[in-house]
Amino acid sequence: MMVRRISHRMCAALFAGVALAQRSPAQVVQPAPAAQAPQSVERSLTVDERARTYHLHVPAKHRSPAPLVFVFHGGGGQGTGIESTSGFDAISDREGFIVVYPDGIDRGWNDGRTDNPKQGALRKNVDDIAFVRAMIADIETVSPIDARRIFATGMSNGGIFSQYVAAKLSDKFAAIAPVAGGIADPFYKEFAPTSPVSVFAMNGTRDPLVPFAGGNVARIGRGKVIPVDEAMQLWVVRDGTKSEPKTGMLPDTDPTDGCRVTWKKWSGGRDGTEVWLYAEEGAGHTWPGGPQNLPVARVGSVCRDFDASEAAWSFFKAHPKP
Repeated sequence: MMVRRISHRMCAALFAGVALAQRSPAQVVQPAPAAQAPQSVERSLTVDERARTYHLHVPAKHRSPAPLVFVFHGGGGQGTGIESTSGFDAISDREGFIVVYPDGIDRGWNDGRTDNPKQGALRKNVDDIAFVRAMIADIETVSPIDARRIFATGMSNGGIFSQYVAAKLSDKFAAIAPVAGGIADPFYKEFAPTSPVSVFAMNGTRDPLVPFAGGNVARIGRGKVIPVDEAMQLWVVRDGTKSEPKTGMLPDTDPTDGCRVTWKKWSGGRDGTEVWLYAEEGAGHTWPGGPQNLPVARVGSVCRDFDASEAAWSFFKAHPKP
């Protein structure tokens, strides 16, 4: 694997002082006005002779070393899209952690669905695990990272990939919170994380694209996932949690959304790990608490009984590595 930084393209009004060391002497950098909110930075790497980009959000006031949250976009998306949809920047500014929104090759991730011929990242044999490793190393040149607090979430293809990357890099990731994304078939057959990872899955029971009961993604031609309940059991066994979960239901804070959330929580895992599942009864292929970006007839409805980003961060805060 070859990793080489090739360029840094900064947004206007870059957060003050964080990335000045990355600039060449010939460049003139104007710090952001003190009253202006921090903005994202686009950074570029070469990984295995491929140009890769990601968007980095470092709040003006952040911890040092800082927790790091990866947010992976869905198939056909980009980092800036999930940045807007998820609202993680505002939580980052409030809580003082760093957020990274990577861009997949051909707008997708090589997530373990080896029978997905329409996925460019798979067809091109893209090493997205190497890309994640390279981003962690590159971000550490901008700001110290708390190695005990590296987390990941993502939507759809990004949610599937967050489970894939946590299994492949379980030594790096403390917790993940996949949204509308399961564990890929046939990857589940080689699922073997070497370290425990806390998992908080959020899935709509009426998801027409990544089915809760498992099977074909997008109905046909985009690979398969295993049932959500089976995916949870894989993590339960690997983390060594109690075999029987606590169960309950979230308050129905929005009776108009057609959604009720039932939850399961397996606790007592190695290194304090837990496995949680929010089953969004009646919801579809959407980000809970987020916008209805696509028609209900195509993706199903949004559950508004909780905010996925806030819930994910609360889970992350409570589940660092030991």
